[in-house]
Amino acid sequence: MTTRIAFIGGGNMATSLAGGLIAGGIEPAAITIAEPDSDKRSALSRQFSVNTTADNLETLQHDVVVLSVKPQLMQTVCKQLADSATNTNPLYVSIAAGIRTVDISRWLQRDAAIVRCMPNTPALIQCGATALYANPHVDAAQKQLADDILRAAGITTWVTDEGLLDVVTALSGSGPAYFFLLMEAMQKTAVNLGLDSDTASTLTLQTALGAARMANESGVNAGELRARVTSKGGTTAAAIASFEHDDFHDSVRKALHAAYNRSRELADELGKDN
Repeated sequence: MTTRIAFIGGGNMATSLAGGLIAGGIEPAAITIAEPDSDKRSALSRQFSVNTTADNLETLQHDVVVLSVKPQLMQTVCKQLADSATNTNPLYVSIAAGIRTVDISRWLQRDAAIVRCMPNTPALIQCGATALYANPHVDAAQKQLADDILRAAGITTWVTDEGLLDVVTALSGSGPAYFFLLMEAMQKTAVNLGLDSDTASTLTLQTALGAARMANESGVNAGELRARVTSKGGTTAAAIASFEHDDFHDSVRKALHAAYNRSRELADELGKDN
């Protein structure tokens, strides 16, 4: 029996997941995307040959409902679903940052099976990192189904404590921006030292890509890899010494703590009833 998957919200993340699922062998006819914008619906239909609708309630006839709306809209959408006359009980997969499963359940007015996910933006190119949490109403088959859906956009990992998703948010959810910031600073400095902008950009991007691949594929931890390329008295050692003089590790620690604390604050704010 074909699993039917619906998305509420036809934004970038839903588009990426739908495209990844279809590339992985899911029939387009098994996917429905609910999107209020008619132009977006037409574009999605042309691009993927999926079903589209303007009515969120049609998604309740599916096995999985992926809640891919902005966090600020989640309460409205869930209450709309709760008010519908339906006996269906789909798996809900939330990719809305900061919305806790207990709040989703309260808005849906039922003990729903909910998987909450924290993806990151590289998921848009099927290179994402997503952590997932399943509430107690999710069975093993549903957990595997949620994993299959999010793996269409990259790697997945599970946490058993929902509170750890705030740590994930600080690490991988916001993490791409940290690397972009470092890359931006490297490019600007290289230009100030005399390289043209295109060359500085090309070398920075390839260096970042190569370092990530080495860290991912070598089986060696990042600290050891850093040590291997840091010759005593060399240029890399001089740069590392400068970073350490400015307490680079403490700067990173403070940044992740700031993101972690803000994630918890947002969850409290977004979880309030309107």
